[in-house]
Amino acid sequence: MPHVRSIWNGAISFGLVSIPIKLVNATESHSISFRQIHTDDGGRIRYRKVCELEDREVTTPEIGKAYEDADGTLIPITDEDLASLPIPTARTIEIVAFVPADRIDPLQMDTAYYLSANGVPAAKPYTLLREALKRSNKVAIAKFALRGRERLGMLRVVDDVIAMHGLLWPDEIRATDEVAPDTGVTVREQELDLADALMDTLGEVDLEDLHDDYREAVEELVTAKASGVEAPSVPEREAGGGKVLDLMAALEKSVRAAKESRGEAAGGETGGEEEGAAEAGGEAEVTPLPARRKSARTAPKEVGGKKSTSTKRTAARKTTAQKSAAQKSAAHKSTAQESTAQKSAGHKTASGTASKSTAKSTSKTAKSTGKEAAAKKTAAKKTAAKKTTARKRASA
Repeated sequence: MPHVRSIWNGAISFGLVSIPIKLVNATESHSISFRQIHTDDGGRIRYRKVCELEDREVTTPEIGKAYEDADGTLIPITDEDLASLPIPTARTIEIVAFVPADRIDPLQMDTAYYLSANGVPAAKPYTLLREALKRSNKVAIAKFALRGRERLGMLRVVDDVIAMHGLLWPDEIRATDEVAPDTGVTVREQELDLADALMDTLGEVDLEDLHDDYREAVEELVTAKASGVEAPSVPEREAGGGKVLDLMAALEKSVRAAKESRGEAAGGETGGEEEGAAEAGGEAEVTPLPARRKSARTAPKEVGGKKSTSTKRTAARKTTAQKSAAQKSAAHKSTAQESTAQKSAGHKTASGTASKSTAKSTSKTAKSTGKEAAAKKTAAKKTAAKKTTARKRASA
């Protein structure tokens, strides 16, 4: 980064590996700065550095550092004194541990820096540390000295660069005991549902689309005054504001406003208004929860032992559908049973008819066989009688 001025030169200590680096600011301020002037004549107000003993203005090279003791005594401290301190972080960013990123409280985040490899020999170990951080999905915790004090830092990878965030020491974070509300407050489930609906309606945003409206307004004001034209007027705000008497009504109004701003239909919010107003103490007219795209709660919650109208209608529809299904099932079973009985009776009738026919046929066959046998016996007797008669005649 040759076009970015480094603010500190040193090295990263990674075990026994030393990586020469340059420290550059990762952020820049776009705030518009103002000068102080004398309101009577527009003269510039300047701060001059004056020596109290000599009563004269001194230049920057003449100015040094000193520590003021409790009794007001000034103890001079030079840059050489600070550089010779017996600490390893005087000119080194010493990595002391690697931890998951979610272990770092955002409250500790401070100024951000980019670490640039200082020279060709530093490219290889710099790349090694960068890739190791990528693969581990962790951040490095380091200690370093900058501007006269030792600081805590967090190293992570941004694109192909190692970035370092200055961290506040844990004892520099104030406790929250005196900040949280000291009165007991109860939040109802219906209020949480509306808050969820408002969050879902607002949705997400690309941070690249956000910009500083205040800075743009100040630039327009400066341009107008420099051109001698009338400054842009402040847009009128909607009437209202002030003390919020009904949280439910405010939440629902916010949901409707968010839907309208995103071009979504605000209709379909009818029914259940009297019930909501009763729960809110009758202070405002409350409409039911609007439809959500996605919500963590899939079933309506009971508040005060009452169920919502939509829940009752859904239960009634389910009961009707179950009765209709039961009636259809019973009719189907009855029809199936009648059909089975008819088939069984037909089968029995056909079987009886077939049995009677077979018996008759067998009887007829038996009778026919008996007649034939009797005829044969009669013929045999007649033949034997004829033979006997013939023999008698021959003997005579």
